[in-house]
Amino acid sequence: MPEDIDIKTIIADYMGKGFLENIIDMFKHDRSLYPLIGELMADGRIRVRLGISALVETLAREDPENIVTSIPSIVVLLKNENPTIRGDAVYLLGMVGHRDAVPFLVGALDDENSDVREFAREAIEEIEAKSSRRL
Repeated sequence: MPEDIDIKTIIADYMGKGFLENIIDMFKHDRSLYPLIGELMADGRIRVRLGISALVETLAREDPENIVTSIPSIVVLLKNENPTIRGDAVYLLGMVGHRDAVPFLVGALDDENSDVREFAREAIEEIEAKSSRRL
Protein backbone atom coordinates (compact mmCIF):
# COMPACT_ATOMS: atom_id res chain seq x y z
CA MET A 1 0.00 0.00 0.00
CA PRO A 2 1.41 3.43 -0.86
CA GLU A 3 2.69 5.34 2.15
CA ASP A 4 0.71 8.48 1.33
CA ILE A 5 -2.61 6.67 1.92
CA ASP A 6 -3.52 6.90 5.58
CA ILE A 7 -5.97 4.82 7.60
CA LYS A 8 -8.58 7.62 7.60
CA THR A 9 -8.62 7.59 3.79
CA ILE A 10 -8.93 3.81 3.73
CA ILE A 11 -11.81 3.86 6.21
CA ALA A 12 -13.61 6.62 4.30
CA ASP A 13 -13.17 4.80 1.00
CA TYR A 14 -14.43 1.52 2.47
CA MET A 15 -17.35 3.32 4.08
CA GLY A 16 -18.13 4.96 0.76
CA LYS A 17 -18.31 1.50 -0.81
CA GLY A 18 -20.76 0.33 1.87
CA PHE A 19 -18.45 -1.89 3.92
CA LEU A 20 -19.95 -0.80 7.26
CA GLU A 21 -19.65 -4.18 8.97
CA ASN A 22 -15.94 -4.33 8.13
CA ILE A 23 -15.43 -0.84 9.56
CA ILE A 24 -17.33 -1.73 12.74
CA ASP A 25 -15.04 -4.73 13.20
CA MET A 26 -11.97 -2.55 12.60
CA PHE A 27 -13.04 -0.12 15.32
CA LYS A 28 -13.89 -2.89 17.78
CA HIS A 29 -10.44 -4.41 17.30
CA ASP A 30 -8.46 -1.17 17.21
CA ARG A 31 -9.69 1.33 19.80
CA SER A 32 -7.13 3.88 18.57
CA LEU A 33 -9.42 4.52 15.58
CA TYR A 34 -12.19 6.15 17.65
CA PRO A 35 -10.64 9.64 17.52
CA LEU A 36 -10.94 9.55 13.71
CA ILE A 37 -14.74 9.64 13.86
CA GLY A 38 -14.97 13.44 13.78
CA GLU A 39 -12.63 13.76 10.82
CA LEU A 40 -14.53 11.06 8.97
CA MET A 41 -17.84 12.79 9.59
CA ALA A 42 -16.48 15.88 7.83
CA ASP A 43 -15.96 13.86 4.64
CA GLY A 44 -17.75 15.39 1.66
CA ARG A 45 -19.36 12.10 0.61
CA ILE A 46 -22.87 11.64 1.97
CA ARG A 47 -22.47 7.86 2.00
CA VAL A 48 -19.43 8.18 4.26
CA ARG A 49 -21.25 10.53 6.63
CA LEU A 50 -24.28 8.24 6.76
CA GLY A 51 -21.97 5.30 7.41
CA ILE A 52 -20.25 7.14 10.25
CA SER A 53 -23.65 7.81 11.83
CA ALA A 54 -24.45 4.10 11.61
CA LEU A 55 -20.99 3.27 12.98
CA VAL A 56 -21.46 5.54 15.99
CA GLU A 57 -24.95 4.20 16.61
CA THR A 58 -23.64 0.63 16.61
CA LEU A 59 -20.55 1.35 18.71
CA ALA A 60 -22.54 3.39 21.24
CA ARG A 61 -24.65 0.30 21.81
CA GLU A 62 -21.95 -2.37 21.55
CA ASP A 63 -18.87 -0.56 22.89
CA PRO A 64 -20.11 2.35 25.05
CA GLU A 65 -16.99 2.55 27.20
CA ASN A 66 -14.77 3.27 24.21
CA ILE A 67 -17.04 5.40 22.02
CA VAL A 68 -16.54 8.19 24.57
CA THR A 69 -13.02 8.65 23.19
CA SER A 70 -14.57 9.97 19.98
CA ILE A 71 -16.10 13.00 21.72
CA PRO A 72 -13.13 15.38 21.32
CA SER A 73 -12.91 14.73 17.58
CA ILE A 74 -16.64 15.28 17.16
CA VAL A 75 -16.65 18.47 19.24
CA VAL A 76 -14.23 20.06 16.74
CA LEU A 77 -17.01 19.88 14.14
CA LEU A 78 -19.21 22.19 16.21
CA LYS A 79 -17.03 25.06 14.93
CA ASN A 80 -17.41 24.08 11.27
CA GLU A 81 -18.81 26.81 9.02
CA ASN A 82 -21.29 24.35 7.48
CA PRO A 83 -24.47 24.04 9.59
CA THR A 84 -25.05 20.53 8.23
CA ILE A 85 -21.71 19.40 9.64
CA ARG A 86 -22.48 21.13 12.97
CA GLY A 87 -25.86 19.41 13.04
CA ASP A 88 -24.25 16.07 12.28
CA ALA A 89 -21.81 16.64 15.13
CA VAL A 90 -24.62 17.37 17.57
CA TYR A 91 -26.44 14.28 16.35
CA LEU A 92 -23.34 12.12 16.87
CA LEU A 93 -22.78 13.51 20.35
CA GLY A 94 -26.36 12.62 21.17
CA MET A 95 -25.83 9.08 19.88
CA VAL A 96 -22.66 8.72 21.92
CA GLY A 97 -24.97 9.52 24.80
CA HIS A 98 -22.33 10.29 27.41
CA ARG A 99 -22.57 13.07 29.98
CA ASP A 100 -19.16 14.36 28.87
CA ALA A 101 -20.85 15.61 25.69
CA VAL A 102 -23.46 17.72 27.51
CA PRO A 103 -21.35 20.89 28.02
CA PHE A 104 -20.62 20.99 24.30
CA LEU A 105 -24.26 20.41 23.45
CA VAL A 106 -25.23 23.23 25.80
CA GLY A 107 -22.87 25.46 23.82
CA ALA A 108 -24.62 24.39 20.61
CA LEU A 109 -27.90 25.73 22.00
CA ASP A 110 -26.58 29.16 20.93
CA ASP A 111 -25.78 28.09 17.36
CA GLU A 112 -26.94 30.47 14.65
CA ASN A 113 -28.78 27.61 12.92
CA SER A 114 -32.17 26.68 14.36
CA ASP A 115 -31.83 23.00 13.36
CA VAL A 116 -28.52 22.70 15.19
CA ARG A 117 -30.09 24.29 18.28
CA GLU A 118 -33.04 21.91 18.12
CA PHE A 119 -30.82 18.85 17.65
CA ALA A 120 -28.72 19.98 20.63
CA ARG A 121 -31.80 20.37 22.84
CA GLU A 122 -33.02 16.91 21.88
CA ALA A 123 -29.59 15.34 22.43
CA ILE A 124 -29.30 16.89 25.90
CA GLU A 125 -32.76 15.59 26.83
CA GLU A 126 -31.89 12.09 25.60
CA ILE A 127 -28.59 12.00 27.50
CA GLU A 128 -30.23 13.26 30.68
CA ALA A 129 -33.05 10.71 30.37
CA LYS A 130 -30.55 7.93 29.76
CA SER A 131 -28.48 9.02 32.77
CA SER A 132 -31.51 9.14 35.05
CA ARG A 133 -32.54 5.59 33.98
CA ARG A 134 -29.12 4.33 35.12
CA LEU A 135 -29.56 5.71 38.65
